[in-house]
Amino acid sequence: MDSTEQYDKDEGPAQKVSVSMPAGRVAAVKARVGSRGFSAYVSAAVERQIQRDLLEELLQAKEAETGPHSPEVQEWATEIFREAESMAENEHAAEGHEGGGESEWRAHRAS
Repeated sequence: MDSTEQYDKDEGPAQKVSVSMPAGRVAAVKARVGSRGFSAYVSAAVERQIQRDLLEELLQAKEAETGPHSPEVQEWATEIFREAESMAENEHAAEGHEGGGESEWRAHRAS
């Protein structure tokens, strides 16, 4: 297949790409997942960013349709997102993911 063909976001063959990022971030990822889990970790991070981008686009479209949200609604939404982030961080820490390793990453991905 030609590399210019279009695929849905979770389809198609894996492609090797070059990404530049700070050396400290690369080291932090490798410390968590090992060298062999690096691509899966980065791919999952990209998927989460796509989800956030789509959510932001949806929120902007809804706001354009209904008008700006009140300060109370904005404050409520901010608090809900903070709680969700905190819950995710606490769950991650409770599962013992403080720098785990490659085998831990594989176990987490399998569940």
